[in-house]
Amino acid sequence: MASTIAMFTGLSGLNANARNLDVIGNNIANVNTTAYKSNRMLFASQFSRNLSLGTEPSENTGGSNPAQIGLGVTIAGTQRNFNTGSLAATGDQRDLAIEGDGFFVVQRGDQRFFTRAGAFRQNAVNDVVTVTGERLYGYGVDENFSLISGTLVPLNIPVGQMRLAEPTREVRFTGNLNAGGLLPTRSTNIATAALTEVSAGNPAITAATLMTDIDNPAIAGSQSLFSVGQFIEINGAQKGGKVLPTSRFEITATTTVADYLTFLNRVLGIENTASTNPDGSTPGAQVSAGGAIVIRSNIGTQNDIVLEQANIRQLTSTGALVGSPLTTTKSQAADGESVRTTFVVYDSLGTGVSVDVTMVLDSRDSTGTTWRYFVNSADDTDIDLRVATGTIQFDTNGQRLNNLPINVTIDRLATGADTPLSFNLNFNTTGSNITALTDSRSTLAATFQDGTPIGTLTSYSVGQDGVITGAFTNGQTRTVGQVALAKFSNPEGLVDIGNNLFQVGPASGVPVVAAPTTLGAGRIVGGSLEQSNVDLAGEFINLIQASTGYSASSRVISTTDQLLQQLLALGR
Repeated sequence: MASTIAMFTGLSGLNANARNLDVIGNNIANVNTTAYKSNRMLFASQFSRNLSLGTEPSENTGGSNPAQIGLGVTIAGTQRNFNTGSLAATGDQRDLAIEGDGFFVVQRGDQRFFTRAGAFRQNAVNDVVTVTGERLYGYGVDENFSLISGTLVPLNIPVGQMRLAEPTREVRFTGNLNAGGLLPTRSTNIATAALTEVSAGNPAITAATLMTDIDNPAIAGSQSLFSVGQFIEINGAQKGGKVLPTSRFEITATTTVADYLTFLNRVLGIENTASTNPDGSTPGAQVSAGGAIVIRSNIGTQNDIVLEQANIRQLTSTGALVGSPLTTTKSQAADGESVRTTFVVYDSLGTGVSVDVTMVLDSRDSTGTTWRYFVNSADDTDIDLRVATGTIQFDTNGQRLNNLPINVTIDRLATGADTPLSFNLNFNTTGSNITALTDSRSTLAATFQDGTPIGTLTSYSVGQDGVITGAFTNGQTRTVGQVALAKFSNPEGLVDIGNNLFQVGPASGVPVVAAPTTLGAGRIVGGSLEQSNVDLAGEFINLIQASTGYSASSRVISTTDQLLQQLLALGR
């Protein structure tokens, strides 16, 4: 006799297969959704009607199995496939993909979500966000661009706004100092005409003579050459063929010739604390017994000084030219093997500071050669060009005996930058060192300095460890953040809330947040996006099976209906 139970059994099949079609249709619809994870539906049989639970075997019978009639099908649940989809290169470094089991951590307001879709972009305030506006979280950096791990923060990459300038801390050199070069024999010798005081008998000037007491040799009788408020300007003087910066010396009522001599040593960069010159002279500006101002340079051709009468200018208090009051005669030029290199370092504001390093052959004996270095800088904020001097020794193989760096400090007063600017000159590092071997000439060059002028962040890229590296217009790169990944013990327990976002579910477990490539979270692939992992061919087969199951279930209902109609016909 026909049973209505069969109709309800067929109905359960219709419902189950219809829901399966929903799942399959959703998978097919998301075949092109970034990082979409396909779903599948699993069926389970419903309660069974027990006709018999079976019997145990006995001496007379072998026993029987249960007799049960199923009452249809039900939906056991769905399972999401979290296998990694194929990665497609996009060429845009802002796009990120995860190769592994991790999830990006994003947040909207106070709600935290997790996603595999890495089509990130920057918003109006340079926060890195998803297409739907959730902020990407990771690890930030401190003022020294060091990562601050352990605290998640919204990642902000201010392209076009972040600026970088760093002071120089080290300069490295390479080259060879010609050990067979000419040993120095003399220094520059420049002298003015003899000068006398404006006093009885016109005695020769001394270092203690006031500048306002110097007699004007161009005027008969006693008349001061200089007046209070005037300036002496050194303009166009040269050292080793390089024009020196213009400097002014102010004359006051207490200014002495000794003050002027100190001024000359500073503006001409003469190290008067260095050793006596080979010709027995002492470097520096001095007053001779006859009242002439005598200037003797340091040794080496690169220290030879050119100071002509036209380079010494007398100015009024307003800067008007009075004339060239002091005649000069150069009786000899400095000699000796030497070499100079000029390079630029940077202070804390990124301002370029020009520095000259001159190496001069000082002596040569059976133990090797000794070279004297002279460090000058026209950008030192006082008028003194002199920065540092000392000697470097090389052995008989041309190798430096002491490899310690030379520390240099340059004043940056009233520039707004940290002062002094302190850095090391390193003449012996791997791949960059100075030797002292016989050659046709000496060579010296600065090959590396770690300071930077101002640079603006122009672009960034993300490494497989999630570290975000920013590129600046000054050629420098710095770490500006790190993407963090979350790992779940049961990712299938996550709750899909749409827009490629997941929430923590009761069965997902607590997220473990860590840097990429650690704790099994996977690695980041920059410039790529994860594709949907929907197997379209498999979904079409599932579609056919679901359609067949739906049709078969409907056939059960129609067959049962026919039997019921026949039963009703018996009563007519």
